[in-house]
Amino acid sequence: MAQNPEGNENGYRTVLLARFSALGDVAMTIPVVYSVCRCYPDVRFVMVTRPSMTGMFVNAPDNLVTVGADVKKDYDGVAGIRRLCSMLVEKYHPDVFVDLHNVLRTRIMSVFLRLSGISTARIFKPRAKRRALTRRRNKVMLPLTSQRARYREAFFKAGLPMTDRFDGLYHGRATAPGELFAAITAPKPPHETWVGIAPFAAHAGKVYPPSLMEKVIGMLQRRCDEGHPLRIFLFGGGAEEQRQLEEWAARYPAATSLAGKRYGFPAELALINHLDVMLTMDSANMHMAAIAGAPTVSIWGATHPYCGFKGWRQTDDSTLQLPLSCRPCSVFGDKPCQNGDLLCLSGIRPEMVYDKIAGFLS
Repeated sequence: MAQNPEGNENGYRTVLLARFSALGDVAMTIPVVYSVCRCYPDVRFVMVTRPSMTGMFVNAPDNLVTVGADVKKDYDGVAGIRRLCSMLVEKYHPDVFVDLHNVLRTRIMSVFLRLSGISTARIFKPRAKRRALTRRRNKVMLPLTSQRARYREAFFKAGLPMTDRFDGLYHGRATAPGELFAAITAPKPPHETWVGIAPFAAHAGKVYPPSLMEKVIGMLQRRCDEGHPLRIFLFGGGAEEQRQLEEWAARYPAATSLAGKRYGFPAELALINHLDVMLTMDSANMHMAAIAGAPTVSIWGATHPYCGFKGWRQTDDSTLQLPLSCRPCSVFGDKPCQNGDLLCLSGIRPEMVYDKIAGFLS
């Protein structure tokens, strides 16, 4: 096993990695994957993920290769996974496979790769502790090890201990070249403040009520009308989200909807890098904003930072949540509300959200 993050005592030439979903989890791999690449510059790392997610890996280390694999179409089922493994072995000749997902698909990959003589290591999922944290009675309210730490543990098991070598996708705030987001907007004027809002998430238990979010946008619009130049960029995807964001953009002159425009991750991440603050749910946008270098305010409802999915370097001061005894009721926000009212979200007043945002604009 390697003894320090500067050497490669295993003699590894190529390390194969895999994480296929969800979008936020793939974003959370980036600080760890970039760090391990920089700790072992003589090793090639091959990251396999969904084709739509490869665009997130901007400004990647020179020794990182990203491979998009459509596991729902081109490599579906056991036979498809076998073909994927055969292609990866033939093309990249990996020495070890680090499974950053630990689901049935990647466990089957591990079997086929071991049959090819490739050693494997995988992330550990603390299912019992998650159940204790989210159960209705006798909760064990203790923070779990973060997902990024579990990614690091997987590399350690593979013989690749590391130190933190990640300082954001652009190595600082407002450092992404303006031409990267020129298709979205002109460069930011010195006197203007930019606010990003990503008001949606995959599950209802993580979405701040749209009627309340609109009040937050209205408060920001009033700030602009009172003589503080301000722009609001609305992030989202999907037909219903696009409809809602376009309605807000039409109603509030300071707002611009990016939904449905298909600018791509490189352009949107570069724009996010120039935001004064980004408001998100516990969602993929929270993780992308964090790694892009934007100050991030996140709203938490059914989920909780204790579950281990807080944004990269996000502090407790930048989270909004209510101290309800029923929280968290879910790790991913996908379970029905036990009380039927989602008070964990509807109980957060728009003024509280606006005050958090305004703290970054002063």
